[in-house]
Amino acid sequence: MFKKLIFLLSINIIFCNFSIANINIKARTAILQDFLSGEILYEKDADRSIYPASMTKIMTSIIAFDLIKSGDIALNEKFIISEKAWRLSTSGYSSMFVMVGDEVTVENLLKGIIVASGNDACVALAEGIAGTEEEFAIMMTSKAQEIGMINTNFANSSGINDPDNYSTVRDIMIMSNYLIKEYPDFYEWFKEKEFTWDRTGGDPITQGNRNPLLYKNIGADGIKTGYLAVERYSLASSLKRKGRRLIAVGSGFETKNSRSRESSRLLTYGLTNFDLVEISKSNEPIGKVDIWLGKKKFVKVYTNEDIFKIIKKGQKKKLKIKMVYTGPIEAPIKKNQKVAKLKIIYDQEEIGEYDLLALNDVKKVNIFSRLMKSLNYLIWGDV
Repeated sequence: MFKKLIFLLSINIIFCNFSIANINIKARTAILQDFLSGEILYEKDADRSIYPASMTKIMTSIIAFDLIKSGDIALNEKFIISEKAWRLSTSGYSSMFVMVGDEVTVENLLKGIIVASGNDACVALAEGIAGTEEEFAIMMTSKAQEIGMINTNFANSSGINDPDNYSTVRDIMIMSNYLIKEYPDFYEWFKEKEFTWDRTGGDPITQGNRNPLLYKNIGADGIKTGYLAVERYSLASSLKRKGRRLIAVGSGFETKNSRSRESSRLLTYGLTNFDLVEISKSNEPIGKVDIWLGKKKFVKVYTNEDIFKIIKKGQKKKLKIKMVYTGPIEAPIKKNQKVAKLKIIYDQEEIGEYDLLALNDVKKVNIFSRLMKSLNYLIWGDV
């Protein structure tokens, strides 16, 4: 009476007509990720240790965002500028140009970090939150470990040269992914092209965003540049276009121009050589399974997560989606009960398996109805 059932499901697929091309990015280390699927589209020595330079400031911002979310600090809260923070604004580093004793809001410090890449703003924020920059760096490293940055240690809040401030482009990608997922509203600040600081005792200073991709017409909306003499140029970047988002991180670009050019090439490569496939949306019905001895003949099923996959362009026919279960399934069925499996096959290889859950309860029929259904099955094979 019960048998293993396999159903092919139809899906919505986003396709563009571009040819596949090989690419070699001129950086010591680089990685490219599709945001929605989480899949890696390109990597070059992605676990090699690097000095993250000002890409460190992504984590500095995340720590502040976490505390704002928890209510421990507020955007309009003011921190007093120390001499240590001020000295960074007079030492040739990228700066917000704060003055000793200034009282600066958390919001202005964050924009000074994100847009103007101010090292002085980093120290001011770190001291205001943790008391010292050293304690703040411990918070940063702890957060890095929490989100899976297993090859990272932070020694300061700004990324200035320190042998104990290290990471990898893979870890920077993980951090960038976390930023965009967890703080989409704050992430909007990363695409702002300028920031004006109405400083104490002087005319307002307007500084432009150092991310060169924001000034190209490719859909870039972040994230953070970096430079150290020992590491050369680096960039964590993101692009959102045609319903897709890509995250790229590269380090060891020889010049500013090559950083801009190669990062743009890498993001464009991801757009033009791969297709994004939407398999299912969280909590939305994707199919149905047959029920035996239930008040309903079937129950709709869903996945509890959004599922996206990346395939090479022009390979639509190689992708198959299957719903597998042993059925019909006997009632009663509880809402959210696991009742089937969703299997994703690409080029004859299984690339994903997910639980399918019942969308609703299905009650069992009464004894009389059960007898009639059993009789129908014996006579007609009808369940």
